[in-house]
Amino acid sequence: MSKAIKAKSGEKINLHPRNKHRFQYDFKHLIKCNPELEKFVFVNEFGTETIRFADPQAVKSLNRALLFCFYDIHFWDFPAGFLCPPIPGRADYIHYAADLLANTKPLRQIKVLEIGTGANCIYPLIGNKEYQWKFVGSEINPDAIKSARNIISKNNLGGEIEIRQQVNSRQIFKGVITEDDYFDLSICNPPFHSSKQEAHNAAQNKIRKLGNSASSNLNFGGKEAELFCDGGEEEFLKNMILESADFADQIGWFTSLVSKKTSLKSANYWLGKVKAEKIKTIEMSQGQKVSRILAWTFRKDLPENE
Repeated sequence: MSKAIKAKSGEKINLHPRNKHRFQYDFKHLIKCNPELEKFVFVNEFGTETIRFADPQAVKSLNRALLFCFYDIHFWDFPAGFLCPPIPGRADYIHYAADLLANTKPLRQIKVLEIGTGANCIYPLIGNKEYQWKFVGSEINPDAIKSARNIISKNNLGGEIEIRQQVNSRQIFKGVITEDDYFDLSICNPPFHSSKQEAHNAAQNKIRKLGNSASSNLNFGGKEAELFCDGGEEEFLKNMILESADFADQIGWFTSLVSKKTSLKSANYWLGKVKAEKIKTIEMSQGQKVSRILAWTFRKDLPENE
C-alpha cells in the first residue's frame, strides 16, 4: 500500500512526522487564536477555506495564528519589507536538526547558533518552544536586530534567546562566536540568489504560480541580505564551509539549508578540502518545493542518529 493511501485524510506526509502542521489548516480554530486572520480567509473553487499565499499580509496574519496556537507565541511582528517565512518549512528544519542531535545529549541542554536570524526570529522561537533549546542568533541588519530583540522581549524569552550583531558582511562565524562559546549545532537559511534581479525573477515566478501575477510584492518580502549575495547560495556555502574549519572545536554539527541541488556538488568538494569528519545530506520537501539540509562535523567522537 502506498504512503498516500496510508496517510490520514489531508495529511501532508512529506513533512517531518513531528511537524505540527502536517494537516490542513483549521481556519476556524486559527481565527480564534488571531481574529485579524478572518478578513484574509475565503472559500476557493474547491470549497476549501484558504488565504491568498501571494499576499504577505495574509501570510503574516496566518503565521501569527500558527505561532499563538501551536507555540504559545503571543507577539510576533516586524517592519514591512523583511522576510515573512512559511512556518511549516521552518519547523521541519528544526525537527530534522533534533533528529541529528538525538544521541548527543538531552535535547533540553542543546545550545544553537543561527546565522542570519532576521527580523522575524522564527527558528529560535520554534526551536525553543519545541525542544527548549537555547539560541544565539547573529544578524547584520540593525533594524532586524531591533525587531528580533523586541519579539524576544515581548514573549519573555530573554533568558533563552540572545541576538548578536555581525558587523562584517564577509564573516559568518567570526565576530559572533567568542572564545568561551560552544554550540551543539549551527543552523542557517542562506541567501539563495546571486543578484537582486535573480531574486526578483524568482519571486515573480512564484507569484504567478500562486495565482496573483498582478502583485508586485517580492515573494514574502525580504531585505537584500536575506535574498541574495555575491555568488549566490553556492558561494555562501563555500565561505561558510571554509570558515567552519576555524571553529571545529566550538560547534558540534554545522548545518545549512541548500535550496539548489546543484550547490551540493561544490559544497561537498569544499567539505573534502577542509577534511570534515562526517557529512550528511537530509532531504526535505514542502509541497512542490524540494530542499535539503547539509550537515557536517569535524569531531570524531560525536555520535549521530542514523
